[in-house]
Amino acid sequence: MMDRVLDSQWPPVSDQHNSAVQEFIGLSDITEFLRRYLRSIAGCVLVALGLAWFYNATTYPVFTATTQILIEPKLPQLLQQQAAEVNLSLDTAQVESQIAVMQSEKIAAMVIDQLDLIDDPSFNRPHAPTIGDRFRKLKMIVFETFGLDGAWASRIEALLPASASATPPKPLTEFERSRRTMEIFQAGLDVRRVGVSYAINISFLSLDPEAAAKIANATSEAFVREQIETKAEAAKQGGAWLEKRLKELRTQMNAATQEAQEFRSRHDYSVGVGDDPPAEGEEQTPTLEELEVTADTYRKMYESFLHAYTNSVSQQSYPVADARVITAATAPLYPSAPRPKLVLAFGAIAGIMAGVGLAFLRHTFDWTVRSPRQISEQLGLDCIGELPPARRQWPRRPDEVASAPQSRFSHAVRRAKTAISLSETVHPIRWLGVTAAKHGDMKTEFASNLATLYATSGLRTLVIDADLHRPELTARLLGPESFDEERSKCMDPISVNIITAPGRPFDILPVWVVRAKNLLAPRSLQALLSDLDSYDIVIVDLPTLANGSDGLAAGSVLDGVVMAAEWGRTQIDTLRELASTVKASRTTIIGVLLTNVRAAPAKRRA
Repeated sequence: MMDRVLDSQWPPVSDQHNSAVQEFIGLSDITEFLRRYLRSIAGCVLVALGLAWFYNATTYPVFTATTQILIEPKLPQLLQQQAAEVNLSLDTAQVESQIAVMQSEKIAAMVIDQLDLIDDPSFNRPHAPTIGDRFRKLKMIVFETFGLDGAWASRIEALLPASASATPPKPLTEFERSRRTMEIFQAGLDVRRVGVSYAINISFLSLDPEAAAKIANATSEAFVREQIETKAEAAKQGGAWLEKRLKELRTQMNAATQEAQEFRSRHDYSVGVGDDPPAEGEEQTPTLEELEVTADTYRKMYESFLHAYTNSVSQQSYPVADARVITAATAPLYPSAPRPKLVLAFGAIAGIMAGVGLAFLRHTFDWTVRSPRQISEQLGLDCIGELPPARRQWPRRPDEVASAPQSRFSHAVRRAKTAISLSETVHPIRWLGVTAAKHGDMKTEFASNLATLYATSGLRTLVIDADLHRPELTARLLGPESFDEERSKCMDPISVNIITAPGRPFDILPVWVVRAKNLLAPRSLQALLSDLDSYDIVIVDLPTLANGSDGLAAGSVLDGVVMAAEWGRTQIDTLRELASTVKASRTTIIGVLLTNVRAAPAKRRA
């Protein structure tokens, strides 16, 4: 399949120069691409803009309120005197830790409990509307735009089939309600550091601007309060531990002091003097110096812990937070989302990208004939013209070249007639054939209009309807009812059966004569043409390739054949097969005529 795509879009060339020419994509190629797929790209852009408008019109406006707090780092004096890089790394870790605390569920729970958000229906309302909500809002917009009242809505809903009653939702448990509120809170909270400073922005997104400011301020206050409570709790726990330790040290200090005093009161060097000396291996009693050192040590330890306990009690009574609010949140005046201009711009860009992508896919997998360059490069044939759609004026009215000589179609037929005349290199083209790859390629319309041009220029012209399978020329010029009446009138010589086409300046040999006399056989057609010396030009409407290759053999006795191909519908492989079949019968191909061209004709290239 890919080989076919590559062969269709980038055909092989014979030499290096042609290869370089084909590989180069110029401005004209881009312009042709955009011109060809302009409708597809414009359609994608319109759809994208419509979706963007639908999103803007049906999305709830949300508001963002921001409060700012300042973290005051408490670094030891030793670290403050070190290099700035060390301080920066420490500060970053500290600030990021504080941000994690602000985003924690503990702070969220404090705010939820303070503002009673669990029981607030407006807070627990989802920010993003459902598809049903969006279409209901769109219906309201349509009714307001066209001035329809509620009665119209009731009538329209009455015409619609009644929907089954929806099952009431299952009531949520207390845990489910709290978790839902927690998720909504964390989804609306945004905490970010301001550059590399110690300032932190706390933003909250809500459908109500007042609620957004209230929750943002409550979050910052909860963070400061949490720091104070944490420090107070830590000081309280430390004080309790110090108080317990002080009691133990006081008991130990008193016991050591009492033992030293008892030793000193005995006027002895050791406690228990006068007793028997300790036996070998028994522990000796302490001396006075040892008892005094022990008592002094316990006293110093007691004083040190007493000082720490005093500081702990002081901090517990007056804790100070390491953060403070420097900017309080206020209710925003304008919603932060949606942003209509930004959404529309994004929709336009997305539509252009989707349209170009779709056009490129269509171009990549398009194996139809669409340009003269494609015919020249892939088939090695000339394109003698590009016919736009005809006005379909016949059979009752004259051909378009006579009824509308200034139309695009008429000018295209004249250019094709000129191209046919320029191909008369060896001898004048007197016997001309017209064929196509399939039915509906406008070969019959071209043959009739071309015959009118030749006849009006003073040449006696004859058109032979040789398309036995679809004799459109005979049916349109003579009428369908003429087949049964005239079939038995085929008389000799054949020239007797030639009829003047009604409303046309040329003659026609009907299809039943061609069928009865087997004029599609090359010898029979050659004999007929030799008897038509009175005509200056004879145009033969040959069968299409879809009817088989046998009918195309008659082209071998003609001076040349024009192959018609419908723009955007005839496959390049089918046209290549038609050209091979025509060449196999030793027929001269004058060129290819593009018909039903929906775009402006491309410039002819030398």
